[in-house]
Amino acid sequence: MVKGVKKIKWSGVGIVKSNLSTPNKKVVIAPDQHVFFEVEKWYDATTEADKKKTLTWIFQDQKAKTIVLQKTLPSNNQYGIKLPKNLCGPFEYYLEASLSGKRDTINKTGLLISGYCTPKIVSSKWSTTNDGKDVRKEHLFKYGETVHLNLKTEGLNGNLNLSVDVFRKSEESKTPLYRYTSVDVIDGEINLAIKNTFVWFGKLKGIKETEEFYVKVFDPAHKLYISNAKNETGHARFLKINKKIVSQETKPPTNLSPLKTGEPDKNAARFEPCKFETITIIEDKKEDGKTTKINALVFDNGKKLVNKTPKKEPLKKTILFEFEKYDITPEAKTILNNTLQFLLEHQFSSIKIDGHACVIGKEQYNQKLSQQRSDAVKKAFVDGGLEASRIISIGRGEVNPTDDKQGRDNLKYRDEKEYKQNRSVVIAFDYYGHDAQTIIYETIAPSKDKNITIDITEYQNKACFREKGKHKKNIKINSTEYPKAIDQVTSKLDFPIRSNLAWWNNAPIQYIWPKVLANEYDIHIHSCRYFANESNPTIKAMVYSDIKWNLQLSYNWEHPFAYTHGNLPEYSRKNPKDPKVAEIIRDKRKAQSKAVGAGKEAKRVANSPEMLTKFELKLEGKWGGQSFELSGEFAKKIRTVLNVFIKYKEMADKVKNTLGGIPKGVTLSKTPFMFEIQSPSLNANIDWYLEKGTGINAAKVATVGKLNFKADPLIGAEFTLDLLGLVSKMNPVVAAFVGSLEGVLSAANGGIKLEAKFTGSLNFDFNAIEFNSLTGIVKGGSLDLGAKLQIKIEMTIHASIKSESYAKEPILELHAAGKLDAYFAAKIKMDSDEKGIYYQPEVGFSGMIFTFEIEIVIRGHKVVRKFSNENEPFLKPEPYQGEKHYLPLNNKKDVASAPSTGSGGGW
Repeated sequence: MVKGVKKIKWSGVGIVKSNLSTPNKKVVIAPDQHVFFEVEKWYDATTEADKKKTLTWIFQDQKAKTIVLQKTLPSNNQYGIKLPKNLCGPFEYYLEASLSGKRDTINKTGLLISGYCTPKIVSSKWSTTNDGKDVRKEHLFKYGETVHLNLKTEGLNGNLNLSVDVFRKSEESKTPLYRYTSVDVIDGEINLAIKNTFVWFGKLKGIKETEEFYVKVFDPAHKLYISNAKNETGHARFLKINKKIVSQETKPPTNLSPLKTGEPDKNAARFEPCKFETITIIEDKKEDGKTTKINALVFDNGKKLVNKTPKKEPLKKTILFEFEKYDITPEAKTILNNTLQFLLEHQFSSIKIDGHACVIGKEQYNQKLSQQRSDAVKKAFVDGGLEASRIISIGRGEVNPTDDKQGRDNLKYRDEKEYKQNRSVVIAFDYYGHDAQTIIYETIAPSKDKNITIDITEYQNKACFREKGKHKKNIKINSTEYPKAIDQVTSKLDFPIRSNLAWWNNAPIQYIWPKVLANEYDIHIHSCRYFANESNPTIKAMVYSDIKWNLQLSYNWEHPFAYTHGNLPEYSRKNPKDPKVAEIIRDKRKAQSKAVGAGKEAKRVANSPEMLTKFELKLEGKWGGQSFELSGEFAKKIRTVLNVFIKYKEMADKVKNTLGGIPKGVTLSKTPFMFEIQSPSLNANIDWYLEKGTGINAAKVATVGKLNFKADPLIGAEFTLDLLGLVSKMNPVVAAFVGSLEGVLSAANGGIKLEAKFTGSLNFDFNAIEFNSLTGIVKGGSLDLGAKLQIKIEMTIHASIKSESYAKEPILELHAAGKLDAYFAAKIKMDSDEKGIYYQPEVGFSGMIFTFEIEIVIRGHKVVRKFSNENEPFLKPEPYQGEKHYLPLNNKKDVASAPSTGSGGGW
C-alpha cells in the first residue's frame, strides 16, 4: 500500500497572493519573504512512527524536471520558500515532500509555486559576449557585428513572449527601428544575442558617422512598455555603432541563459545529515545548603556564532567499473545516490566528472570507454534531478597510456589492484565546510576536581560525506590538567575541571583580580553541518578560581569614650583563683583595666586636645577551605572628637556621682556597678569575587563587587549592675544568705556571679553599592538606621571538691550558668524601587529567651545538660513592618510598556 505524504499545504505563515492562486494546485507568493509549507494529508498506510521520520522537501523546476534545492528536515518542521524579485513572474516551480526521499512522478502531491511583484527593468548593458562587460562607454560596434543585450528584470521570470524594440536616439518616433519578438526571460534576465545589425543599417535615413540606439521592452499580454524604477521606458542607453559594415550576414536572434559564477553558496542554511543541533553545559550550584542545576545553552543550531568563516574544501568521490564496461555497478549506485543527495542539498554551480580506463586495449578505444563511463555518471545525476548545465563530463582515457602488449598493456594484468582502480570515474566539486570562531565558555571551579556535564542533541554521523577523516560522533577534550586527552564516542559526557589556584598556594596575591590565569579546556565536537574544521576546538572552557576577596578598613578608638565604676570589691593578685572562678570575675577585673585606660585618656586629653585612635587594614582571600591574610594596624591622634568626648565623660561622671551620692539607707547607694559609653566602631568592607551568570549570561562569569559601610555601634552605652550586691542591700536576711553562699562556694574553690546588663546602641548599615560586570549595578543605596535596647540577666556558679592526694585532682566539679535575655529593636530602612526612594519603619521584640547549662565532672567523667527556648522565645510577637513612605524627589511614574513583537519560524 502507498504510504507517505498525500498532500502539502500553505501553513498560513508568509504572504500569499490569494487572487492569483488556485486552491490545492498553485500558490503565488510575495517576494523577499519566507512562505512556509507543511503536510496536510498522509496516505492511510502511513504509520504514526513513519510520520515522525524526516521528510525530504524537493523544490524543482516544473518544466525541466530538475531539482533546484532539496532539504531533509524533521517531519514536524515547516519548509520555507523565499523568492527574490528577479525570480518572480510566470515561471512555475513545483514543491513536494517525500518520505522516501524520491520524487513522486505519478501522483500530484505537491503544489506549483510562483512569485509575483510589479514587472520592472532593473539594469541594462551592451556587451561583446554573453553577459560580458558593459562596453557602452568605450566600444564602437560595426554594422554586421553580433551585439549582446543584457537586461535584469523583476516580476518577469519565465516570460517567453516579450518583444524588444530598438530605437534610434536622434528620432522621437514612436515606431521602433526594429522589433525582436519571442524574447525569453531566464532566471530573471534577458540575454539576447542580436546577429542582424546589418538590417538596421538599411533602415536608417541620413545615417551619421556614429549612431546611438536604445531599446524598449514590450509586453504584448498587457500591451504596454515595461518601465524602470524611474518610470522610464527607454533602456540600455546607448549602443554606439560606427558607420562601417563588417558583415552582411543576418541571423535570427538567440535567447541565451545567464552565465553562472561557478561558486557554491557560502551563506546557505545548512542541513547536512552529519550534524549536531544543540550543546548544553550543565553545572551544579550549591547555595544555602541546596544544589540546583545551571544549564548553559552554548550552541543552538548555528545561531549567534561569531566570525563565520566558511572554508572551501575540494571533495572527491570515486566509483569503479568492471573491465571493458561502463555500466554502473550496485556498489557504485549506492555511492552515486549518496553523492546525488548531497549535491541536491548544496547549490554548487559546477560538478566535474572525469572518466578513466586502464591501459589494457587500444588507446583510442579506451578514450571512448572513459567518456562513456563519465557520461553514464552524468546521466545518473541528471535523471536524479541535477541540472545538466552544472555538470562537466570528460573522458580522460588511459591512466599512464601505452600500447606495449609485452609490457603493461597485457590482459594478464586485468585483475591487478592498480588496474582495477584505474577503471574509475572521479566526481569532484567544491564544498564550503562550516567553521566559526571558537565558543568561549567561562566558569568557576575550586582547586580540586569538579565534574561538569556536556550534553549534545541530535549528534549523528552516519551520513558523514567525507571519504577520509570521517566525523566520529565523539567528544574530545584537551587540557594541561589531563595526562592525556579525554576522547569518547558519546553525546553526553561528564568531565573534571579545576582552577589554576592550588589549594596549597600560600601567596595567592596574583589572583587579586580573580578573572586571571584561567585553566583552559579545549572541547572538540565536529560534524559536516557545524564546526567541520577539526583543527579548531568548538568550545574553549575558561575555568577561573573560586577565590573570594575581602578588604576590611576599620576606624576605632583605643579606649571607650567614657567609663566609670563604683563599689567594686578588691581582688588580690596574690590569691589566684581557679580558672573557672577567674572567668566569673573577669568583667570586674576588666573594669579595673578599663578604669585605668579611661583615666589615662582623660589625663592625656587634659594636657593635649587629642585622642588616640586605631586604623586597621586587612585583606583576606578564601578558596577551597584555605585562607590568606594580610593585615596591619596603625595608631594616630585626632582632635575632632574632643568636645564629644568631654561631654560623654561628664555624663559618665554624673552617673557615678549620682549613684555615689544617694543618701544612706537607700538601696542603690553602695551597689557595685560599671558604666561605659562605647566609642564608635566604624567599618568599611569591600568584597569581590567571580560568580556564574544566569539566563542569557549562563556561559559567562561575572565579577561581583560589594561595598558596605557600617557603624556597630555608632554610639552605645552599657550599665552593669551587681544583683547580689543589690539584693544584699535590700534585706538583711537575703544579705546573710548571700554571704553564707559565697562563703560555702569560696571554701569549695568556687564563686558566684549574678548581674544585670542594660545596653543601648545606635547603629547604621549602608550597603552603598553592589555591582555585577555582566548586568551592571544590581543594588545600590540601601541604608538601615537602627536602635537597640537590651536587658540581660546572667548567673554563673562554680564549685569543685579536690582530693587531698598528691595530684589534688578534683573529685567533683560543678559549673552552672543561666541567662535571661530580651531586647527591643527599631529600624528605619531607606531603599528604592521602581517608584522611587522610600523609608520604611520596622519594630521588633525578641521575646524572653532563657538559657540554662549545667556541667558536672565526677572523676574525669563529664555530663553536660543544656536547656533553652532560643527557637521559641516566650512572648515573642510577629515583627512589625510599616508601610513604605516615598520621598517627593522626582519619583518615577508608572509607565505602561509597549507590547513586544516577535518573529519566528524555522525550516
